Amino acid sequence: QVQLVESGGGLVQPGASLRLSCTVSGFSLDMSTIGWIRQAPGKEREFVAGINWSGHNTDYTDSVRGRFTISRDNAKSTVYLQMNSLKPEDTAVYYCAAYGSLYHVISTHPLQYTYWGQGTQVTVSS
Repeated sequence: QVQLVESGGGLVQPGASLRLSCTVSGFSLDMSTIGWIRQAPGKEREFVAGINWSGHNTDYTDSVRGRFTISRDNAKSTVYLQMNSLKPEDTAVYYCAAYGSLYHVISTHPLQYTYWGQGTQVTVSS
């Protein structure tokens, strides 16, 4: 049974930091691309960050580049999203998602991702 379980969301003030975790089971993390995808109220799902199977390639949407960092620990079957300098516009439900791939390229299209977690809420507000 494939499972992706996110944790680490919460309510923070602008400028604060959060670290999201995604623990996976039921598929080979070391043969998968992992992405963090968010959805704000009334908006479509948006690719935020991705990391390829080896961890040697990462990609970010422009609005978070330099503030967010994605990383993975295959031994712990866990992927992380370190979010610094959070802004109100980062408020959304953050989903961890995956698809099987041994390619270097990371898809930025949510529809490419096969497996999804239940999401964790991140709210940035003063």
